[in-house]
Amino acid sequence: MARVGWLFTAPFLAVFALVFLAPIGYGVYLSLFDTKLIGGTTFAGAGNYAKALSDPQFWSSFGRVALFLAVQVPVMLFLALLLALAIDSGRLHGAAFFRISVFLPYAVPAVVAALMWGFMYGDRFGLVGNLERALHVTLPDLLSPDVVLASIGNIVTWEFVGYNMLILYSALRVVNPSLYEAAEIDGAGQIRIVRVIKLPALRGPLLIATIFSIIGSFQLFNEPSILKTLAPNSISTFYTPNLYAYSLSFSGQQYNYSATIAVVMGVITMVVAYLVQLRGLRRAS
Repeated sequence: MARVGWLFTAPFLAVFALVFLAPIGYGVYLSLFDTKLIGGTTFAGAGNYAKALSDPQFWSSFGRVALFLAVQVPVMLFLALLLALAIDSGRLHGAAFFRISVFLPYAVPAVVAALMWGFMYGDRFGLVGNLERALHVTLPDLLSPDVVLASIGNIVTWEFVGYNMLILYSALRVVNPSLYEAAEIDGAGQIRIVRVIKLPALRGPLLIATIFSIIGSFQLFNEPSILKTLAPNSISTFYTPNLYAYSLSFSGQQYNYSATIAVVMGVITMVVAYLVQLRGLRRAS
């Protein structure tokens, strides 16, 4: 019987090893070497990691995504929670249409979404510029260095708030309706039902959505990469860790150091996600 089980799981294990474990192993392997035009490839050991941990450009990009995570993720999850509660309340007219409308931006590819919003942000050719000319006012430059991170956060929120809303809404749909009926018989209002029944039922799904959002924030790449062509003075080649690693590999031909940056960010992401999960499980228990 054990052999039969392994035969059934063998296709999955083979694909998992090929598309997940092998790239990670190859990335770690590259990070241990140093390739130079003169001298060839030499074993660097932990040299690349020491360089990464003292690299001001890497820590600048990491601080930027950490700030992005600290602000954008709570805002996005709060909006997703409000939308899920509104749809589940049964008092929202056209709930089905509203639900699919909120989820629809998730189906838009990130590149298309960044191009679309980048066009609207433009003060010469986009929506901002048209409003300035129509209203004869001067609006803030949404692609300026001081505002562009918030503009990226708006794009990411627009893309993923519907996805997180669907996770929370699905969790609410499996709550036993008899709990609501018993609460109403006891005289509980809608706010108390949300606080006592619905929010406790959403602890697990909220934890999952938070972990997914943390991973996505640390992997931020598509939006700043696309907006960089529209605002080259606002977004540098090391604006995010992933953009920094990409620039090192494809523009600087520093494959080994690029792999090191990727491995370091993978470890940091794993540790942060684990700590958040551990804290969430402790609070739930």
